[in-house]
Amino acid sequence: MTACVVCESTRVEAFLDFGTTALANKFLTKEELSRAEPAFPLRVGFCHGCTHVQLMERVAPRDMFTDYLYVSSASETLTAHLFELSDVVARRFRLGAGDLVVDIGCNDGTLLRGFQRHGVKTLGVDPAKNLAALAAESGMERFVGFFNSQTATQIAQRWGRASAITATNTFPHVPELRDFMEGIRTALAPGGVFVIEAHYLLDLLEQAAFDTIYHEHVSYWALAPMMGLFERCGMQVVDVERLPIHHGQLRVFVQRTGEGRVQPSVARQLDVERSAGLDRLATFRAFADRTQQIKRQLKERLRQLRAESKRVAGYGAPAKGSTLLGFLELGPQEIDYIVDRSPLKQGRFTPGSHIPIVPAERLLEDQPDVVVVLAWNFLDEIMDQQQEYLRRGGTFLLPVPEVRLITAESSRFRHSAATPMVTASRGEGA
Repeated sequence: MTACVVCESTRVEAFLDFGTTALANKFLTKEELSRAEPAFPLRVGFCHGCTHVQLMERVAPRDMFTDYLYVSSASETLTAHLFELSDVVARRFRLGAGDLVVDIGCNDGTLLRGFQRHGVKTLGVDPAKNLAALAAESGMERFVGFFNSQTATQIAQRWGRASAITATNTFPHVPELRDFMEGIRTALAPGGVFVIEAHYLLDLLEQAAFDTIYHEHVSYWALAPMMGLFERCGMQVVDVERLPIHHGQLRVFVQRTGEGRVQPSVARQLDVERSAGLDRLATFRAFADRTQQIKRQLKERLRQLRAESKRVAGYGAPAKGSTLLGFLELGPQEIDYIVDRSPLKQGRFTPGSHIPIVPAERLLEDQPDVVVVLAWNFLDEIMDQQQEYLRRGGTFLLPVPEVRLITAESSRFRHSAATPMVTASRGEGA
């Protein structure tokens, strides 16, 4: 890498190396299995200049996002969350007829459908050409391309300036942050708000969520370096919330400097980060050690299951699952298949590990002994959907933050009552 994406310092030091891995969302067709599969280094580092955590090497966005198989509406939990976000923003900033809401990284338009209930005009921005058809079918306006200073000018000229701009699970993907923020200032109306939701670095550490690290996620955001970026760009954080969705996200409200009143939540969250040691490299080295511990324990548990002739499957084919499978060097020899509810992924194979992806109905047809929950951030939803599998004697294996087994009996208490396989204190990751 050349410099930090936030402060441009060259003092960025790697603390965790996943080796060379395939792109996490590039699920393969059967025909593609026989072709050479692109792979890239995956290392994450800490900036001594501004404390920002980021990838050491970056892949061109066009190689990752122009054909995208993840859709927001595949999860009922996420759909409900995005509708709640639209309600919060619309009420707080009194949005209505005549206001424009722009969603960057709009995916299949789930969040914008929530905003449309409030009578606002909406525009989705997303480079994924395959998802554009979903927007067209719903009659939703969409700009197919990456958001930057140049495209922001085109958007403002054609649709006008937005009263609210949202970016849910998109901001970590951005490699050129200064240019992106110039685009925000161009497209945002005076008094408007830019709302970000992103995986929160503190939760990543506390839950040992190392599988959240993959090439799409250039940045792993804490509030302090984020505020430093915005200050350099003439904007300020006016409010912040810590959310449980995806097992830990930060919702950040941003306005032009001087346009909004800064809430006490901002100072409180900065204090939390300092107490957790997010400004120290030693914190992240401890996280790397814990990651290696989980890797050893999980590989040993899967080896034991195979030695006992247990049949093992996986649940969910998220990008985080690709990181976990690659890091543990797992393939069809260890996991027979993975079930996923998304038709876009069914019939394909996982990147790097080449495990087949099949419909979720396969679980009850086949009744494997153990199912590794790769989409563990939606564990409660999965358990609600798969009560019959558990009732028949099936077992879920939760890989992080601790390797744990979940049976029909323990599922009555959700994952908090699962059988622990690894004991790791929160302090080890922070």
